[in-house]
Amino acid sequence: MSVEAWTTVLVILSFIVYIYIGWRSRVSDTKGFFVAEQGVPAVANGAATAADWMSAASFISMAGLISFLGYDGSIYLIGWTGGYVLLALLLAPYLRKFGKYTVPDFVGDRYYSNVARSVAVVAAIFVSMTYVAGQMRGVGIVFSRFLQVDVSTGVVIGMVIVAFFAILGGMKGITWTQVAQYCVLIVAYLIPAFAISMLLTGIFVPQLGFTFGDIVEKLNAVQVDLGFAEYSQPFANKSMLDVLFITIALMVGTAGLPHVIVRFYTVPNVRAARYSAGWALLFIAILYTTAPAIASFARYNLIDSLHNKTVAEVQQLDWATKWENTGLLQFEDKNGDGRFQLTPEEASNEIIVDRDIIVLANPEVAQLAPWVVALVAAGGLAAALSTASGLLLVISSSIAHDVYYRMVNPHASEAKRLMVGRVMVGFAIAIAGYFGINPPGFVAQVVAFAFGLAAASFFPVIILGIFDKRTNKEGAIAGMITGLAFTIFYIVGVKFAGMPTWFFNVSAEGIGTVGMILNFVVTLVVSRLTPPPPADIQALVEELRDPTHHVPIALTDIGEEQLD
Repeated sequence: MSVEAWTTVLVILSFIVYIYIGWRSRVSDTKGFFVAEQGVPAVANGAATAADWMSAASFISMAGLISFLGYDGSIYLIGWTGGYVLLALLLAPYLRKFGKYTVPDFVGDRYYSNVARSVAVVAAIFVSMTYVAGQMRGVGIVFSRFLQVDVSTGVVIGMVIVAFFAILGGMKGITWTQVAQYCVLIVAYLIPAFAISMLLTGIFVPQLGFTFGDIVEKLNAVQVDLGFAEYSQPFANKSMLDVLFITIALMVGTAGLPHVIVRFYTVPNVRAARYSAGWALLFIAILYTTAPAIASFARYNLIDSLHNKTVAEVQQLDWATKWENTGLLQFEDKNGDGRFQLTPEEASNEIIVDRDIIVLANPEVAQLAPWVVALVAAGGLAAALSTASGLLLVISSSIAHDVYYRMVNPHASEAKRLMVGRVMVGFAIAIAGYFGINPPGFVAQVVAFAFGLAAASFFPVIILGIFDKRTNKEGAIAGMITGLAFTIFYIVGVKFAGMPTWFFNVSAEGIGTVGMILNFVVTLVVSRLTPPPPADIQALVEELRDPTHHVPIALTDIGEEQLD
């Protein structure tokens, strides 16, 4: 069968499994809809967390960016994996012990303020919508190539699938769907990596082939011959300061991502939260240690397959023709010599490769079997859809639980709260689809913006909320607004308004680090200049850090008069 036929079969089969799981896991109450009834086993939650975490940015785009950035692309590996460790060890157990459904719920109750809750809701929606836009673009890219439809149509198909199991099953349906999606995406990522490692290095395990084979030395030599910097040369594409700031933003942004944090509320207790964090880290490491190998293999194969080839030779490459039809791979014989050259200068470069196609095209470039190529497409869809569904639940819960139930209608019935949650998922999918069709950058770039926003808004108030009982509502509100406003201003200005990177040439992807620092400073200063939190809130923070206290802390008895 052809690649397209195999893709159709595997995608349909995987979607049938996802939809079946969503139907079997359908819920009728808000606890099941928002936190999967807090009954997910630690191993399953670890797999679901890994699928939630390893989005289209990890599966589709990360190796592509490493492939083009070389050494400097390690920012994504270090930032994302380091950030998950930070989240798992420093924040997740305390947040689970706090016993709340969402990050805005934690912020609202810890800082005894509906204004703080509202600011956190806005931040959660900003972060989640930015993040989900990248997932929708990933879905569109996969469909555009393997079903030969345009990107817009691909995004719409993905929206329909996500809507089904997100609206019907809520977090319970999403959790068990994500377990299946992790199995699909990790198998799809590893099989071509093993095969290509054997072809290029003679070593079956890609991590060992990348480390002990000579592929990096060959790639360095090829890049220098073409006028590029060596693949392994540090800071060839980004300054040292920008690399540092992007890495920090990705790391602390991870620790503030609401859709990952909420996964620790779906397990029965704090102990299970710790175990599920360990399992998730293991499942994540399998893919993240493979990505650098795939990046180097793909870069070498791509140059070998396309550089200095004649027009006729390129036209004979079926995979190149089909990717060219999507608009994500472009050829232009600028010098009229009948050949296509890959050069570092934009004016003379005749081969334009979208970073987001590297992983998906890699098996085709290496001439692997059609079913392997199709499996990668199914894996890319699994990665994008699993994260998109988790993000949509965050948006839904932020509005339905934190705004509607906690502030607008505290006496709303279970059925009405569930209905509002499902309607909000529908609205969120529509908005996410628009940004998936009109994205502001590559998948991993868009996701990096979301991490920057999370770093600048959530991380300081969560850390201080747990470890500094003196931090009060005035400080938290001022800090979140300052950090979020500055980061949005810089990202929008640089990416859309032509503003220069005026802060020491730090890119839009790294500016979240500066926003985070501003948030910390403003929160601490304002908290010390205003009255301390009430005595019961300070006692609660002390109890939260008490290792002998294992029961989730209930804050529903906080008097409404303390909430502004």
